[in-house]
Amino acid sequence: MPRGLRVRLVVAFLAVSALSALITAALTFREARSAIIDRTQDSAVHDLRAQLESLAPDLPFPPSTQDLRNFTLQLDRAGGSRAWRTAAAYRDGPLVTAPGTERPPAVPAALREAVGERGGTVTQRTTHDGTPRLAIGMPVAYAAATGGDADAGKASGLVVYAEFSLDDDKADIDALVTAAQAGAVPALVLALVPALFAARRVLRPVRGLRNGAERIASGELGTRLPVTGHDELSDLTRTFNTMATTLEKDDAELRRMEATARRFAADVAHELRTPLAAMAAVTEVLDEDAHSGALPVDTADAVLLISDETRKLVRMVEDLMEVSRFDAGAAALHLDEVGLRTLVTKTVRLRGWSEPPGQVVVEVPDDIRVRVDPRRIDVVLANLIGNGLRHGAAPVVVRARLDQAPGRTAAVVTVTVTDQGPGIPDDVLPHVFDRFYKADAARARSEGSGLGLAIAVENTRLHGGSLTVANSPDGGAEFTLVIPLPLPPHDPEEGGRS
Repeated sequence: MPRGLRVRLVVAFLAVSALSALITAALTFREARSAIIDRTQDSAVHDLRAQLESLAPDLPFPPSTQDLRNFTLQLDRAGGSRAWRTAAAYRDGPLVTAPGTERPPAVPAALREAVGERGGTVTQRTTHDGTPRLAIGMPVAYAAATGGDADAGKASGLVVYAEFSLDDDKADIDALVTAAQAGAVPALVLALVPALFAARRVLRPVRGLRNGAERIASGELGTRLPVTGHDELSDLTRTFNTMATTLEKDDAELRRMEATARRFAADVAHELRTPLAAMAAVTEVLDEDAHSGALPVDTADAVLLISDETRKLVRMVEDLMEVSRFDAGAAALHLDEVGLRTLVTKTVRLRGWSEPPGQVVVEVPDDIRVRVDPRRIDVVLANLIGNGLRHGAAPVVVRARLDQAPGRTAAVVTVTVTDQGPGIPDDVLPHVFDRFYKADAARARSEGSGLGLAIAVENTRLHGGSLTVANSPDGGAEFTLVIPLPLPPHDPEEGGRS
C-alpha cells in the first residue's frame, strides 16, 4: 500500500468506484445478455410453432419417411434469416432431414429425452465448432396435424427439431462488452476528480493538525487551530485546541514553580553563605586546638565532626550557588590559553591526589594546548578524577588526544578519565549526570552533594563540548570529555546559558 494518506484516499476512492462500475456493468451485462437470448429464443419458438401450424395439417398420418423429408424441406425453406436446419422424428423413430442436407442439425440426445419426458417444447443452447447455437424440440399436437379440434392437445407422436446459429446475438453481446470496457476508463478518469477533491477536504484539517502538533512540540504552546464545519475532524480540532490550552496552562504553572524553586534555592544558598563562612572560620581555629591536644578528647572529637560537616555544607552551598548561576544564564567564561597537561597536573596536585604516587596516572602529551576557562575545566577534571577514586578504584588514568571531529573543520581534544573499579550498573548510566542522583538509594549520606557531575556537564557545555560516560571494555567507568578547538566565540557579557 502507498504510504501517503492522500494517495491511499485516492486509490481507495478509485477502487470503490471501479468496483461499483464493475458490479453495475456485470449486472447490466447479465440482464442484457439474458434479454437478448430470451428474445431470440422466444421469437424462434414462435416462428417454428407458426410454421408447424401452417404446414402440419397437410402432412398425412402416419407420415412416411419421404413425407417427413418433404416436410422438413418446407420448414428449412421457411427459416428465413435464421437459416435453421430442421429434423423430424415420428414416435421415437430416427431423425429425418430434408433431402440434400450437407450437415444435419445437431440435436443433443438430452434434448430428445427432455421432449419425451415433458411432452412440450424444450430449448437448449449448445456450442458446435466454437459457434453458439440454439436447438428447439417441439412436439406436434393433433390439432396442428389434422387442422381440427377433436383431438386438440393430444400428442401426435411427431416431434420437430430445429437448430440455428446465435452468431448475431453473440455479436450484440460482444458489442455490449466493448461498450462497457470503453466506458470504464472515462469513468475512472472522472472518478479521479472527486477523489482528489475529497482527499483535499480530508487532508487539509489533518495537515493543519500536524503543523499545529509540530509547533507545540517546538515550544509554541500558544498555537490554536481554526475550527470549521461540524464533522469528526472539526471535533478533533476542538479537542486539539483544548489540549493545547491545557498544556499551556500546565507549562506556565510548571515554569512558575520551577522559577520559584530555583529562586528559593539561590536565596537559601545566599543566606547561608555568610553564617557558614563565619562557622568555617571558627571551626578552623577549633580544629587547631583539637589537633594540638588543648581540648579534651570528647570535645576534640565533637569539634572535628562539626568541622567536617561544616565543610560539606559549605561545598553544598557553593554547588547550589553555581547551579543557580547556570539556571539563570549568568555563568561566564574567562578564557585563557593553557597547556592541558599542566592543567591536569595542577588539578591532581591541589587535591592531594599525587600522594601516594600512582593513584592518578596522567598520560597527556605536552604539546596539547587549549583555550578554556581554567577554573571551570579544573572543576570538571576534579569531579571526574574524584569520582573515580571514591566510587571506583585506583589507579585513575587520565588520557588526552587530538581528534578530527565529524562535521567540524577543526580538531577536538578528547580527554578520558578511566578508573579500575567495577563500573557503573546499566540502569544507573542514564542518570549519572542528573542533579542529586545517587546510585544507591539507601545511602542517605555521602561526601558529595550530588551536584558535582551535573556542574561538570554544565561547564562542559559552556565550552561548546560534551561529557559522556560508559563502562570501559577493560572494566571500570570511563568518562569522555570533548573540547572543540578552536573554541567558538563567547561573549562573557551574555553569560553561559547552556
